[in-house]
Amino acid sequence: MPVQYTSIMEEHQAVRNNVGIFDISHMGQLIVEGTGARAWLNTILTNNIDKLEVGTGQYTFLLNERGGIIDDLIAYRIDEEKFLLVVNASRTDEDFAWLDRHRSKNVDLKNRSADFGGVAIQGPRIAELFHALFGEDVDLPPRNHIVDLEFGGTNVSVARTGYTGEDGVEVFFRASDATKFWNAALEKGKAFGIKPCGLGARDTLRLEMCYPLNGSDLSPERNPIEAGLGFFVDLTKPNFIGRDVLLRTKQSGPREKLVPFRMKEKGPPPRPH
Repeated sequence: MPVQYTSIMEEHQAVRNNVGIFDISHMGQLIVEGTGARAWLNTILTNNIDKLEVGTGQYTFLLNERGGIIDDLIAYRIDEEKFLLVVNASRTDEDFAWLDRHRSKNVDLKNRSADFGGVAIQGPRIAELFHALFGEDVDLPPRNHIVDLEFGGTNVSVARTGYTGEDGVEVFFRASDATKFWNAALEKGKAFGIKPCGLGARDTLRLEMCYPLNGSDLSPERNPIEAGLGFFVDLTKPNFIGRDVLLRTKQSGPREKLVPFRMKEKGPPPRPH
């Protein structure tokens, strides 16, 4: 994923005003399935998997025993006992190893990252582009839902999720179909002012919305409550890794808390120190 295709400002404004497309093929894609998949994931992730119907997803955390954030991810329930976990690229191998180490016997775990790609298409004109790609009679999935749709003789998965604060979808497909879908989205999107967007705009867009970045705002030394993201932790679940630490943090209050702030005047970018 390049830092920019044209300019960070142009790409940022395209997403805010029209539509932009990001190549997210670097993101990890893990498949969890088996008779015990749902129950096991509920002991591993902070959000409540039981609340997911087939075809829906939720933002959640993978924690270590100290309650620190190994990764933030989206878990999609794509069948009764089959889940797609979309994880951060730099954490894919670490996440897989952690999950495999704690895996129950009746759960299968597969890393399909090398065989699948993805794009995020974000912006207020997403509905128009969606219908141009998939047909006027095809319904855009509701927020946080995922559906399989036919595209160009193959199937792709379309999720109404994103990381920009705008409406949008994330589309997952086999790696062999990546170029075909990318080019089709750019061609169909010309009428809607589409721009390919890079890492720079991804960062400015998520910063503007105060969305956290793993490895920068989130780390294994910080727990979700300290990060101000307790909404994605279900402490009513009786047992998940890191729960005891989070419960103590909530009861006593976090020693430190991550907060957003706005620079009111022009100046050098703020740095961690």
